[in-house]
Amino acid sequence: MDFIHEIIQYKFLTNALFASLLSGIACGIIGTYVVCRRLVFLSGGITHSSFGGIGIAYYMGWNPILGALVFAVLSALGIETASDRGRMREDSAIGIVWSVGMAIGIIFIYLTPGYAPNLMSFLFGNILTVTDGDILALAGLDVVILLLFLLALRPVMYVAFDREFARSQGIPTRTISYFMAVLVALTIVLSIRTVGIVLLISLLTIPPVIVNTLSKSYRKITWWAAVVATLGNLTGLYFSYEFNIPAGAATIFALTLTLIVVKLLPLCCKSLKP
Repeated sequence: MDFIHEIIQYKFLTNALFASLLSGIACGIIGTYVVCRRLVFLSGGITHSSFGGIGIAYYMGWNPILGALVFAVLSALGIETASDRGRMREDSAIGIVWSVGMAIGIIFIYLTPGYAPNLMSFLFGNILTVTDGDILALAGLDVVILLLFLLALRPVMYVAFDREFARSQGIPTRTISYFMAVLVALTIVLSIRTVGIVLLISLLTIPPVIVNTLSKSYRKITWWAAVVATLGNLTGLYFSYEFNIPAGAATIFALTLTLIVVKLLPLCCKSLKP
């Protein structure tokens, strides 16, 4: 009861609650696309490359999240363009963007005049630093994602599973791929404060994997992954409050335990049968 009372009483906890809900919805839905299209490595590349934007923003005196947003979107479009036109293998492009983005971020952080800023909240997340602007941005992103998947779930699903088949059906695969790459980048950057750059890839991948263990329907995985990610965020926030540990790490730990239970449960049931 103290947890609920303090969430209502303190603004930073209220923002943390809304961030948990909104980022869970975005990561669950977008994570399903990422997992089904086997773009987990891509999401990791975009996540870590955004650190370059954070470093440049600190050096220029800009909003770090805005810098990460621009850098992540450009990285996502660059990777998609390079792989789509056959100029470079996708995994090679991701690896290059991943390392170059981190390198740029480190260089500009060290070049920033004065005391080097504390980057722990960006690397490992600090949900208590979420602002009203972050909440509005996440809410806007959720509206776009929900509208897209309500109106165009089937084309997105075709592109996720088989681009060649989707192209043969007259679906604009290139447009959808580029648009989804931007949504992946936006979801990643706007969720950085929730779990951080290092752990964010897990928030995108573990919920869809949990649901995929129980269902093979893309539609069901999409919506239930959003539910699982949201519950994971809320559980992490509660554990953070009770045990004074980082919410991002607690979230990933809770989701990982859930995945282990879901994977082991069928085996246990089989072993108990006479």
